[in-house]
Amino acid sequence: MPRALYVHVRDGRTAAEAGPLRVADLPEGDVLVRVAYSSLNYKDALAVTGRGKVIRGAFPFVPGIDLAGTVEASEHSAYAPGDRVVLTGWGTGEARWGGYATHARARAEHLVPLPDGLTLFDAMALGTAGFTAALAVMALERAGLQSGPVAVTGATGGVGSLAVVLLARAGVRVAASTGKADAEGWLRELGASEVIGRSVLGNGAARPLETARWGGAVDTVGGPALAALLASMQPHAAVAACGNAASADLATTVLPFILRGVSLLGIDSNTCPDALRRAAWARLAADIPRGVLRALTTTIPLGDVPAWAETILAGGVRGRVVVDVNSETDRAANAAEERAGGVAGDDARAADAGSDDVADALPNAA
Repeated sequence: MPRALYVHVRDGRTAAEAGPLRVADLPEGDVLVRVAYSSLNYKDALAVTGRGKVIRGAFPFVPGIDLAGTVEASEHSAYAPGDRVVLTGWGTGEARWGGYATHARARAEHLVPLPDGLTLFDAMALGTAGFTAALAVMALERAGLQSGPVAVTGATGGVGSLAVVLLARAGVRVAASTGKADAEGWLRELGASEVIGRSVLGNGAARPLETARWGGAVDTVGGPALAALLASMQPHAAVAACGNAASADLATTVLPFILRGVSLLGIDSNTCPDALRRAAWARLAADIPRGVLRALTTTIPLGDVPAWAETILAGGVRGRVVVDVNSETDRAANAAEERAGGVAGDDARAADAGSDDVADALPNAA
């Protein structure tokens, strides 16, 4: 039976609960997708708990800012039934019903074909977080990486952890910033050359210009950490800003920009143009080892999303969380479909099981 997770607002209080879905109630769009997996991102947690003004649609509302699944029906020539697709951004899970459902209706121009080499599970283990990380890394590369390590803030989160992997795979020295003292071994397993405490950047900049240290940076937290990064970048280095987990405020001066030529690059994964969107997904498919990806991923059922949303907002999640929107009965169908799509049997079983089959890839990831 089709089902979804609905966010309700009753008597001024936000609550989320799973319930039946009528496919006829889905928003307009020319492609109907049978969803296999979604994921839990920081923005999703804000939407599900009502802690942030993420949802711009009418209640009850189906959140989930990304999804991967199979086309069930299409009125657009670009897609046919059986095609496997990925959807991120374009207001999904914010203005339009999102991925926390067994079915979703989308506009064809917002979809991306599942990249070669990825399973539907892989696509959501990467999800919006991986897509954002790829956009940030590619923006830094276009701007030009300078001498010195590249800093990544919020490094144990979804965007941060995958940015660490992408940069390390590109041969870059990575300094991972985290407030979790027990995460150093895990971050080094991902490829970090050094791990720095949150306070190194999180207390902000003492002066408009600090000692030039960083050859680039991916910032997922905003606020004082972003100000500290800008003040301590190498000349002509760039910071890719893609999050505000700590704060949306930025207290800085123009001095890093006019005396050192520092660039602040905004990363918008929501309305990213199609060509760049496909390039980022191709980068992820080529550069993220599957064993590493699955070992840093936890899989949860749809009904557990509200509890895990609280956990992610409390900083209690390491890596990525994939949401299996289907029942136990449907999981077998998902795995069979992965195999039919050309994925090797062992790979399909690992995709369906999440990290359990590849726990040895990262011993510290559990």
